[in-house]
Amino acid sequence: MQHAVGSPLPPPHQPGHGPAAGWSPAPGHPGPHQPGSTPQQPQPGYLGAPSGPVPPAPHALVPPAPQHAPVPGADATGHVPLPPGGPVPMPSAPPAPTAPDPTATTLAVLLIGPAGAGKTSVAKYWADHRRVPTAHVSLDDVREWVRSGFADPQSGWNDHSEAQYRLARRTCGFAARNFLANGISCILDDAIFPDRPAVGLGGWKRHVGPGLLPVVLLPGLEVVLERNAERSGNRRLTDEEVARIHGRMAGWYGSGLPIIDNTQLDVPTTARLLDDVLARAIASPPKW
Repeated sequence: MQHAVGSPLPPPHQPGHGPAAGWSPAPGHPGPHQPGSTPQQPQPGYLGAPSGPVPPAPHALVPPAPQHAPVPGADATGHVPLPPGGPVPMPSAPPAPTAPDPTATTLAVLLIGPAGAGKTSVAKYWADHRRVPTAHVSLDDVREWVRSGFADPQSGWNDHSEAQYRLARRTCGFAARNFLANGISCILDDAIFPDRPAVGLGGWKRHVGPGLLPVVLLPGLEVVLERNAERSGNRRLTDEEVARIHGRMAGWYGSGLPIIDNTQLDVPTTARLLDDVLARAIASPPKW
């Protein structure tokens, strides 16, 4: 039996009663069977009108939409605007004689060192144990975001590998500026050389800002060789390459940048020493 679209269902027919008050059959819908008329045969598959009370309209069964508390700072669409990331200024040192507490200060730190110096381990530990939100951005991790077409320097240094290094540094710089603009400190790690200032420190200053605090992590060659031997994949270099990079890194001595020799230091001790170095850098920023 077909009903007009949108018409209400008829009430259940009770013996001895006519149509319910206020309800008239929809056009094309027969009313209750009257004596002398031919009863309409139910169509195949039709079970007849249900007995009992009429169920509520379908829309009455839909629960109301949950009401959520508005997000502070969000607009009508729920979008929360973020402050744009601009150049990071130099952190301001507290007035003397109060010593600056680098663990409670929003900072941008660049940890420099050769492969195997322990940069990533120290940076992660330092970021994990600070009193303010801190992010760790590893240049090698960002560089390896490129999958197809990855230019591995071990296969030969060329324009493609140079371009991907520069692109990764710029991407890390954007990330650091956005973290800092939203109150999150950031520590980056990279193996940059003192004999390429325009690409190294100069590039990082352009990407992040003058407030970036560079610190050099430079253990002895024997330690670097041991740590490099524990690596795998394209992160592991030949002993000759490690020695060559370590020799170039020695040029940081006399540069004016703070240098940490972690040859005989574990990661927690190196991280605490990094805090001491940063406290001095905040009070008297290095010239670079």
